Amino acid sequence: MRWLSGVLLGALLLVAGWQLQAESAQHSVIVFDQVQVLPMDSAELLSNQRVLVQGDRIVAVAPAAELAIPEGAKVIDGRGRYLLPGLAEMHGHVPPMVDFSGMPARYLDDVLKLYLAGGVTTVRGMLGHEHQLRLKDDIASGKRLGPTLYLAGPSFNQHTVTSPEQARERVRQHKSEGWDLLKIHPGLSLAQYQAIAAEAKQQGIDFAGHVPAAVGVEQAIQLGSRTIDHLDGYMAALGGFDRELSQDDMAGLVALTKAHGVAVVPTQALWETIIGAADREALESFEELKYMPARVLSGWRRYLDSASGAYYTGETAAIHAANRQRLLSALYQAGVTILMGTDAPQLYSVPGLSLRRELPLMAAAGMSHYDILRSGTVLVGEYFGDQDTFGLVKAGHRADLLLVDSNPLDDLSGLYHPAGVMVRGQWLSRQALDAMLDEIATARQQENQERG
Repeated sequence: MRWLSGVLLGALLLVAGWQLQAESAQHSVIVFDQVQVLPMDSAELLSNQRVLVQGDRIVAVAPAAELAIPEGAKVIDGRGRYLLPGLAEMHGHVPPMVDFSGMPARYLDDVLKLYLAGGVTTVRGMLGHEHQLRLKDDIASGKRLGPTLYLAGPSFNQHTVTSPEQARERVRQHKSEGWDLLKIHPGLSLAQYQAIAAEAKQQGIDFAGHVPAAVGVEQAIQLGSRTIDHLDGYMAALGGFDRELSQDDMAGLVALTKAHGVAVVPTQALWETIIGAADREALESFEELKYMPARVLSGWRRYLDSASGAYYTGETAAIHAANRQRLLSALYQAGVTILMGTDAPQLYSVPGLSLRRELPLMAAAGMSHYDILRSGTVLVGEYFGDQDTFGLVKAGHRADLLLVDSNPLDDLSGLYHPAGVMVRGQWLSRQALDAMLDEIATARQQENQERG
């Protein structure tokens, strides 16, 4: 039987259900009953399943007729619904734990809850702040509600790195402090970048992010950047800002990326806004804007009023955006690992809810629904495989789960309004998610009234 493979506990439950019942006297058991499961180790749907969760782990997945419901378990009706792993934000941001820039005191917790409301149960935070490692521990211990965090430390850039020797010392410092990876920003020299890469390899810590102009994407790939984020490094190397790229133009860098096992985090929706290709009226119509503080929205609107910066391409933005889609398609067709990410919260990219803007662009680039789901589930689990086991609906995996009302292989939009989200074994029903969202929206309205 397929459901028995590699799962001794699942087999024991069939013949001795009392074992789990005894454990549940101290730790509650949650059962998803008669649900269709998309385990994400293949595109096959498993019909009429029971999935048992205890603590923060999935402990059994089996046909409902073959797996007893432990006495006292909480049962979630899965009839007509689909269960898949929780999704990931692989280029996200988390506000500092201390007050900053006049933001509401509750903004941090609101961001964490917005991720969960969007079905995001794992976030790779790509810019560390003071005390943020404590935040990671608070979430893991249950003191604070939020997705599981894997955090990059403070940025490596022209302001924080002064020499190759100091860069190496900074790498060692970040490793000793407990950061999960190093965040690369523009402005580094090639010698500084080479020093970071060499020391990171020696210390056993990843580095990822932007591609400094003096380094170039080819060197970044060869020196071991774990991911290339935003695709901007490719665009700079290929001259993709103002002329249409061909398959031949892209082939060399695509092949190099594949050969070195480097993943990409495209963040297509946000970058359309940054480069000037997005439609302002459409951006302003996003329903999820009501969850963001007025101060944040004002900043976003100021950018649209006078867009500029290193990535803004203005009159050629439409060509640039089309080239980014062509590149994503080429990378996907070549089998390069694509990881789900939106760079929220940034311009009109609201944490968690930004996936509804990103996933359609991934599909438009030719990615199948199954592979889009893989980019935010099993592939992320493999990326963090040395830290935990998650990304599949399978016994032993972290209980990060998404319950939806339609088959995501057919319709990705069902992900945007889940019937419920489970994060590390904690169940948030649709009612609970709506209550969180309503509370955040109400708080934003009150803040706006107080601002006059």
